[in-house]
Amino acid sequence: MKGLMNYFPGNTILHRLDPRTKILFPLMICIVCFATDNVYVLLGILVLDLMIGLIGGIFRQALRLLKSLLKIAAFLFILQMLVVRDGEAVFHIFGLAITDEGLMTALTGALRLIDITLPLALMISLTQMSDLANALVSRWHIPYKYAFAVTSAIRFIPVFSSDMQTIMEAQTARGVEFDTKNFFRKVGLIVPLCVPLLISSVKKIETAAMAVELRGFNLRNKNSSYKQAQFRLPDLITLLIGVGLIVLGFVL
Repeated sequence: MKGLMNYFPGNTILHRLDPRTKILFPLMICIVCFATDNVYVLLGILVLDLMIGLIGGIFRQALRLLKSLLKIAAFLFILQMLVVRDGEAVFHIFGLAITDEGLMTALTGALRLIDITLPLALMISLTQMSDLANALVSRWHIPYKYAFAVTSAIRFIPVFSSDMQTIMEAQTARGVEFDTKNFFRKVGLIVPLCVPLLISSVKKIETAAMAVELRGFNLRNKNSSYKQAQFRLPDLITLLIGVGLIVLGFVL
């Protein structure tokens, strides 16, 4: 099954949005999440994130990412719940008082983590990196080498993830038990795998550098692309929704 950071082809309204809109809208959601402490607004953003996956035809992938984020969010929730000491005590765990302020801080922190991660990952999955690079160069006049560096970094995330999964499967075949429930033991098993991953990554980067040089990388400019991004009415509506969410975040 394809990873979430891979491009999922389609012809939905989200696929047809301007690549710049697909970057700006998640950034607007990030602003909303940091501007508000209202739990209901953060829950509404979470629903909006899932609607993005539904409209874009990648709802199953969105749920899979949400499931992964919930593990990190749960760890963050427990940590903040135990650390924050302000407010009135609600109950005690092993003699440690859990306050109402601590619970709210932990909940908003966990929701923020999910809300700011989901939309950007989903929008990237609906955007071809070549289209994004062309839009950044032709419309925002960003030098091509910087646009290429950004899109290449995004493009290589699923590649490295796939390589890591392959290495883990190879180690599992040799008897290494990665399915252990002991978190610290699992981390101890994964850390040594970073060395072969780093070696394979360097080889891929060198190959990619040779490929782009052969294709005239240094000759690219804003007029090199045959496909130009077009800002249309759906893009305007999407950005207006983002502005409305920012206002709502600051008001609430």
